[in-house]
Amino acid sequence: MSADSKNVNLRVIKNIRDLEITGKKLFLRLDLNVPLSGPDEAGTRHVEDDSRITEALPTIRYAIEKGAKIILASHLGRPKGKKNLDYSLEPVAQYLAHLLNQEVTLADDCVGEGIELMAQGLKNSQIMMLENLRFHAEEETNDQSFSHKLASLCEVYVTDAFGTAHRKHASTYGLPILAPNKGMGFLIEKELKFLDPLLNQPVKPYFAILGGSKVSDKIKTIEVLLRDLNGLLIGGAMAYAFMEAKGLGLPKNAKKPASEDIQAAKLILDSAKRKDLPVLLPIDTLDSFDIGPKTIEIFNEFLTPAKTIFWNGPLGWFEKEEYSKGTFAIAKHLSEMKCLKVVGGGDTVAAIKQSGFSESFDHLSTGGGAVLEYLEGYSLPGIEVLKGISTR
Repeated sequence: MSADSKNVNLRVIKNIRDLEITGKKLFLRLDLNVPLSGPDEAGTRHVEDDSRITEALPTIRYAIEKGAKIILASHLGRPKGKKNLDYSLEPVAQYLAHLLNQEVTLADDCVGEGIELMAQGLKNSQIMMLENLRFHAEEETNDQSFSHKLASLCEVYVTDAFGTAHRKHASTYGLPILAPNKGMGFLIEKELKFLDPLLNQPVKPYFAILGGSKVSDKIKTIEVLLRDLNGLLIGGAMAYAFMEAKGLGLPKNAKKPASEDIQAAKLILDSAKRKDLPVLLPIDTLDSFDIGPKTIEIFNEFLTPAKTIFWNGPLGWFEKEEYSKGTFAIAKHLSEMKCLKVVGGGDTVAAIKQSGFSESFDHLSTGGGAVLEYLEGYSLPGIEVLKGISTR
């Protein structure tokens, strides 16, 4: 049975392929929340990581080919409900225009009579980009009036913003409730294709690699993962909470973890013990900022039989070259293995790409919090609303 046939969401949610978009005003909600540089001498900011932009290209290009009148929408940063040009989408619009070799007209707002006139004046395959949705506080409060204003711009709604699908915001929830013709883009389709098998009958042996800093932020996800895992590997600063929970000494210079993280680690270790599930912790470190060579060897050997691997959180301070060896060594080993390899979380994706082995991974998820909530078993509002279901 294929992953697609087991995936209920892929069967019940319309894809952009299923929608009539030719000649229609298409509201395309994307996650273009990319890091920007500081202003250069000319005062211009530049895109520093284009991952989320390039992931959106297949859906945008399909809309162009089908002759839709394309209205792109996204948030960027946290402008706190006020217009702040430091968070303008202008650099993103310019970058996207370069990639598409086509003009992308940036509107000066996302709602209002002028924006409605711009949308009405679009020709087939033309693109306009709305200015940052979060310049309006009503976006994050899912204001009904604001949702109606956004809905008035379009005839068809498609979302490819998986990274914000766990938020009940106007553009991801309020607007699609009002849109009779709606569906998902190719990126969300890909996310569901690879994430659903982790929840539903993963091919075993199934291992998870978890890193980063705070255990308490991930405890619900870990508890759900434990139902199907055959092994759990812990690295990064969060490993120190587990060491404390087991009464082990911390490496020299390691920062003492918060009490809530130690408590969360104890709960996870207790659950793992009841299931007779091995939990591997680092046995050596590099200045407490990376896993050491002995740990790398043990982790790699332990992972070798895996048929499915989920990785969330780098295993060290990979941004510093001297502390990237552990994360990169594990990435290299996994790249040589024949198994399903899914990576979730922005820092982890960045680390895998920096390692040079990203092409050998099956899926690098663009979602951070959305991935963890999805794997906790929650129905994401931005996904469920595409079925006509209101959630939470």
